[in-house]
Order: sequence, then structure tokens, then C-alpha cells
Amino acid sequence: MPVRPTAPFVSPGSAPAHDERQELPVPAHALPHRTPRELIALARLGLEEAAETRKDGLRYATAHLAALRAAAAVLAARARPAPGRRSRLTSVWSLVVMVAPELSEWAAFFAAGATKRAAAEAGIPRVVTAREADDLLRAAEQFTAVVEVALGLSYQPLMDGRLAS
Repeated sequence: MPVRPTAPFVSPGSAPAHDERQELPVPAHALPHRTPRELIALARLGLEEAAETRKDGLRYATAHLAALRAAAAVLAARARPAPGRRSRLTSVWSLVVMVAPELSEWAAFFAAGATKRAAAEAGIPRVVTAREADDLLRAAEQFTAVVEVALGLSYQPLMDGRLAS
């Protein structure tokens, strides 16, 4: 099992200014269709759902999907559409490394759990232990917080199905 990154890549209050970031081209079909704030809110909802889920496999899968939504927020904020034709399918984690290399350790950690997440989603019994599910949930919570700080976003809960502004 890979070691979860322990330190955030940006300390609170020191998120890089927008003009200091290099926005890299990503295939247009791979870019999220939601704003970074919406994606972070969805990630937070996923974390809440995972925390309430009793089945270990589902808790693991739901926490992993929440981390994917946080990663998508990074893409929504830092990537721009690349001109040209569609390229082959690319992992969100690979794209995150392209636009936010400081997240490489996080991306490797979550990419390593993708196969296990798929097996858990498929309902394969005992593919994930309670400890693994709990550890992944904590990692996804930490990753989401790191992304929020890096993007200068604070969590705003959904109100009546709409994001608070």
C-alpha cells in the first residue's frame, strides 16, 4: 500500500496567485463541466456520504470518488482546453500531475487505489477492509482540504440543491 502524502503542498494563506500558475492544455473532453467551487462542494458531500456508509467497500469507493471530484476541481481551475482532436483516455490523476505537479504524491496515492475502488463498486466482497476504508476516507478529506487551500476556496454547503454564493 502506498504511503499517503503527509504534508499539504501549500501552506494556508500562501496559495499561489492566479498569474503565477501555469495553465497547461488538457484535452477538452477531459475537462470538467462544473466550476471548481461546485466540484469541491460535491467532494465534501461525497465525504459526508462516505463517513455515513457502513459497508467498507462502499465507504472506500465513495471516499475515492470524493477525491476524484477534488482532483477535477484542480483541473477546472488550472487547465485550459487543448486545441485539436480528442486524445486517448487519460486518468484524472495523470492530468492533475500535468497541471499541478506539486500534487504528484497525492495523485500516485489515489491512482494506486483506483483498481480497488472499481472492485469495491462492483460489489466484490472483502476487497477492502474497514481500516483501508477509514484510511482512504481520512486521506480523501485531507486531499480535499489541500485542494481547497491551493485554489483559495472555502467550503460552502449546498442550500436547496444550489451552491451558496
